[in-house]
Amino acid sequence: MDLKLPHLGEGADSGTVVNLFVKEGDQVTKDQPILELENEKAVATIPSTSAGTVVKLFVKSGDKISVGQRILSLTESGAAPAPAAPPKAQPAVRQETAESEPGEAAEPEPQAEPSVSKPGTPVAAAPSIRKLARELAIDLTKVRGRARGGRIVLEDVRAYIQRLQRLAAEPKAGAAGGAPAAKPAIESIDFSKWGPITKQPLSPLRQVIARRMHENWNAVPRVTQFDEADITALNELRKKYAPAYEKQGARLTVTSFVLKIVADLLKKYPVFNSSLDEVSQELVLKQYYHVGVAVDTDAGLIVPVIRDVDKKSLVDLSKELEGLAKKARDRKVSAEELKGGTFTISNQGGIGGAHFTPIVNKPEVAILGLGRGALKPVVREGRVEPRLMLPIGLSYDHRVIDGGIAARFTVDLVKAFENFNEELVK
Repeated sequence: MDLKLPHLGEGADSGTVVNLFVKEGDQVTKDQPILELENEKAVATIPSTSAGTVVKLFVKSGDKISVGQRILSLTESGAAPAPAAPPKAQPAVRQETAESEPGEAAEPEPQAEPSVSKPGTPVAAAPSIRKLARELAIDLTKVRGRARGGRIVLEDVRAYIQRLQRLAAEPKAGAAGGAPAAKPAIESIDFSKWGPITKQPLSPLRQVIARRMHENWNAVPRVTQFDEADITALNELRKKYAPAYEKQGARLTVTSFVLKIVADLLKKYPVFNSSLDEVSQELVLKQYYHVGVAVDTDAGLIVPVIRDVDKKSLVDLSKELEGLAKKARDRKVSAEELKGGTFTISNQGGIGGAHFTPIVNKPEVAILGLGRGALKPVVREGRVEPRLMLPIGLSYDHRVIDGGIAARFTVDLVKAFENFNEELVK
């Protein structure tokens, strides 16, 4: 019996093997952990779905594997492995491989067409794939399923979309009178020519961060609105109530206050709590308020999401914030806890620095960046006073949000910092 990588959740179809807990010859029981898989900034434990003896391992630490790929083979305890069946003759059909670049993928030959479902016949696909197809207006009967029994998986949908994109691009290239511009080759530079070097491979998490940042930077036309908020009174509130919060197992921080402030502002300015559906060209206004908080870890930046921020007290928010931050640093946060955010906060105040430009976390449309509060001379009622000023940077997607509403959001944000209701702290 082959054990294969199961479905990992909505939108997750692959991961990198971090640890293997079994070796060939080991006895395993059902639900026993067999490996740890890193996927989308989270590390998940994959259990065995059957009991038996490990005959062969098909993966090792560092391998990237996809849903449906073999992990290992099992036999029932005490049973000898069944002899391998002679391979069946396969038609000479070229198929796209997982490693092929979109521009280099081989087009399926005509003889592969029978694997496409006929109109009106049932299509073998998971509910998540059907939901994706509905959202993208894709007819699954036209998608070639390459999993067992012609089942359609996410890679098949991607290959279908890539083929449509290539076909759509061909007439444009012909109309322009020339072939599309080739992607410039990436040059590998030998830095050792100028002195000693050390090479360090990018971790799977760092590769995910790099890819996401590049996608967000290219996809979102962002603008950043800067300001400063006087948090002198708010900091006094924090100091006043921090001991009482600690007695309840909660750590009262500036970020706790920010969560409460942002939840109220997102209700007042719902466009900041939206997403742009680029397929249907619709603005999706969300009626829930799930705020992501960027956490600096040894492995890289991780953004766990606190759900229903508007419905929780400052004590509850402080407890959950600390708990999620610890899980993120220990790499114990689940993939589900990293999804579903509607707005993000990045607070670098604990490290230092002033204003910075945070990158919008697509499909969200805005992110709030906070620097370290600093004492500055401020004129108040004709007198110069030392005040604790907090640097603020609000980045937003200019396709959805205009400068005027962003400025009003920032003005109200500053007022909320400077006039925080003490009753909410109590």
